[in-house]
Amino acid sequence: MSARRPAPELPAPLAPLVDAHTHLDACGATDAAATAAIVDRAASVGVGQVVTVADDLAAAQWAVRAAHWDDRVFAAVALHPTRANALDDAAKVELARLAADPRVVAIGETGLDYYWPGKLDGCADIETQIEGFRWHIDLAKRIRKPLMIHNRDADHDLLTVLLDEGAPDTVIFHCFSSDANMALSCVAEGYILSFSGTVSFKNAHELREAAQLVPDDQILVETDAPYLTPHPFRGAPNEPYCLPYTVRALAELREQDPLELAEITTANARRVYRI
Repeated sequence: MSARRPAPELPAPLAPLVDAHTHLDACGATDAAATAAIVDRAASVGVGQVVTVADDLAAAQWAVRAAHWDDRVFAAVALHPTRANALDDAAKVELARLAADPRVVAIGETGLDYYWPGKLDGCADIETQIEGFRWHIDLAKRIRKPLMIHNRDADHDLLTVLLDEGAPDTVIFHCFSSDANMALSCVAEGYILSFSGTVSFKNAHELREAAQLVPDDQILVETDAPYLTPHPFRGAPNEPYCLPYTVRALAELREQDPLELAEITTANARRVYRI
């Protein structure tokens, strides 16, 4: 994302849509008014509800506050796998407290990230990530809410941990970025695959192949804003209002009508998140 590129123009409206994964705080929201402004922009193009997602404890606390400020906003809480080394006893108690809030619709984003260890200062090592992932799986099962997964370069180990622990009833692979084989493995387990702006990148050949294989009842759409802005705005700041660009690109790839795909993914989001 580059501050030098201007924000994308508003797309033609496409409704109904739910942004299944975004980060409103990273988009610049700090209070109720700023949150409402971002969600108002999204609503103006058909994105009527959003799930704002945490990656550390402060973000989890903020996400829950935001979900109480605006009834179009829901929250997911967890520690990102790269921050699993912060999952001490006090953090576990606080996350469990936040997770029980009725405005929290998922435990996430959690999972495994094998890209950043050794590259990012302070990044949790793989063993610590796996331990943290196991704890989040257990939390999701205890409170009976969906598990929202971050997976980067960890396909095999991630599926192994889910199998070993026993997956919750609902598992969502946020910003699915793997290949067709991984997609088919996830589909076979009944997992939900959520696609972001990366599916619009013409050079993402394996991902684009995978996106064509997901059944209608196992697919979601998201922005992961302010990151992963869809083509042709790659590198510009992303926001939930950009979701129609991704949905139209995904619909073209899957040879579906964009309105039909919008309705399908919205029904799935409302079912999965119980909103």
